[in-house]
Amino acid sequence: MTDRFEHDIPWGAQITEHGARFRLWAPSQEEITLIATQSGEAMQMIPQEEGWFELETSMVKPGEGYHFALHDGMRVPDPAARAQMDDVHGPSKLVDPKAYQWKTADWKGRPWPEAVLYELHTGTFSADGTFDGVLKELDRLAEIGVTAVELCPVAQFAGNRGWGYDGVLLYAPHVAYGGPERLKALVDAAHERDLMILLDVVYNHFGPDGNYLGLYASEFFHPERHTPWGPAIAFDRKPVRDFFVHNVLYWLEEYRFDGLRFDAIDQIDDPSDEPILKEMARTVRKRFPDRHIHLTSEDDSNLVTLLEFDEENRPKLFTGEWNDDWHHAMHHILTGEDDGFYEDYVDDPGARVARMEAEGFDYQGEPSSYRGGAPRGEASGHIPPTAFVNFLQNHDQTGNRPFGERLTMLASPEALETSLALLLLSPHTPLLYMGEEYGETRPFQYFTDFHGELADAVREGRREEFKKVRLFADPEARHRIPDPNALSTFEASQLRREEVPAAQREARETLVGDLLRIRRECIVPALSSIPAHSGRIEAQSGRAFTVRWQLGGGRILTISANLADEAEEIEGSAEGDVIYQRPGTAAEALEAGNLPPWSIVCCLK
Repeated sequence: MTDRFEHDIPWGAQITEHGARFRLWAPSQEEITLIATQSGEAMQMIPQEEGWFELETSMVKPGEGYHFALHDGMRVPDPAARAQMDDVHGPSKLVDPKAYQWKTADWKGRPWPEAVLYELHTGTFSADGTFDGVLKELDRLAEIGVTAVELCPVAQFAGNRGWGYDGVLLYAPHVAYGGPERLKALVDAAHERDLMILLDVVYNHFGPDGNYLGLYASEFFHPERHTPWGPAIAFDRKPVRDFFVHNVLYWLEEYRFDGLRFDAIDQIDDPSDEPILKEMARTVRKRFPDRHIHLTSEDDSNLVTLLEFDEENRPKLFTGEWNDDWHHAMHHILTGEDDGFYEDYVDDPGARVARMEAEGFDYQGEPSSYRGGAPRGEASGHIPPTAFVNFLQNHDQTGNRPFGERLTMLASPEALETSLALLLLSPHTPLLYMGEEYGETRPFQYFTDFHGELADAVREGRREEFKKVRLFADPEARHRIPDPNALSTFEASQLRREEVPAAQREARETLVGDLLRIRRECIVPALSSIPAHSGRIEAQSGRAFTVRWQLGGGRILTISANLADEAEEIEGSAEGDVIYQRPGTAAEALEAGNLPPWSIVCCLK
């Protein structure tokens, strides 16, 4: 087996025996010139059919920069560049993907039922904000019980600071994070520690600064079709389709990622006969039959069309979907907040959580008040519980708050401990957000690194987003929302584990570690063969419930929980072995038909 990997991309630059082959789809241009940054040498690219330009030359060496020059002389970066020399506006860098020698070339991944996801943002996770900064913490995460690190997008975006969801060069790991070699070293190091590593990708739009595609390939977009960010991407055109399908394969093959999370797929406006997401998934399943590859999505519409499984619960297309419903209901219970989309979960939130524990989504076709009464979602009870990624916090739900507060600052320790137990011991796939495992108190705010008029527009647009929120109806209140472009907003969002009091930090890490040990030893072995419609609600009263699942191998998991500040009478019993309870007398109370405040009892039979 080779220990050096390269994906053959139809766009961009590819190393050849005679130098490198450069390809650009530029149907809006009559001519394209390749310019070598170091020497200043320029060569006309050769027109091909259907708007392609191509040139094979040795005038650009690996590690050197190059530009494409348009007919009017304007220089643009390679949209499929493997790296940039500096920012999104400067020259691209020619990269030899086989220069990196992998230590874990035979890594095949881990089955999805073993997944405990840990989402992190590279720029704020460590003091230096790099891939190497993440690498240094892998041992700690593995020791706690995390099995899969999930990176927020790393594709090159404008400036040095940003969430990554405004990427414009989708093949180029961000220069400020360390570029291609250090990203490969991070993936390699994760695999050395038996950790999976996944990447968040954004295929519904390009960022507002540094996207030059429209200048030479206006056909890349459908101006008559609109998304929240502008014209829709033309996924029904083959060069465009190839650009994205190969981006998926590139991250999985050349970087050896174990999976991808597709951001906001409900905002992908795709008129194709075969939806682009289905083609991507089918291509991945065919291309990597001997590896555990996990594809997850975020879909605000709660559709399950991508979640198809065979008789052994192996995914035919996507592996799982983020469950915003579970977060929203739990957040309302923990904080009492009822503005915005939380209004859909105010009515009987305990029953809603119970339904999601048993069936996956809350909204399965019911009308959404927040969406003006429009129906939302599809039936989901037949989907394996492991297909639903549940979380109490993530980059979106924390960072899109006006001040980015974490639950540590919004809810009581007792409420958070019980909620964490429910998250980590349910048969769904749990996701922890960076710092959650030790009780980080610093916020995660929305930050960018734009300048000039764009910076002004982003700052004011951010504040306008909260106009309908009662606490920010007053313009003066909105003015206090941090400026996304201020360096201080970014710095306030950097983790500071050492600033959390040692006793508090160690207590939370011990709790999370214990819960994940129980999950690993008692629950994971029975997750691979869960039958359809495996969960059912046994009892529910107020914010208390008992849910039972038929797991693989005839095992039965039962969870009874009370997510309220008052005791609740509820039918139930500690059937089987008690694998976790909080507080220590909760199982005894349950037998008497009464659950204490913020209590949970987990039993396995």
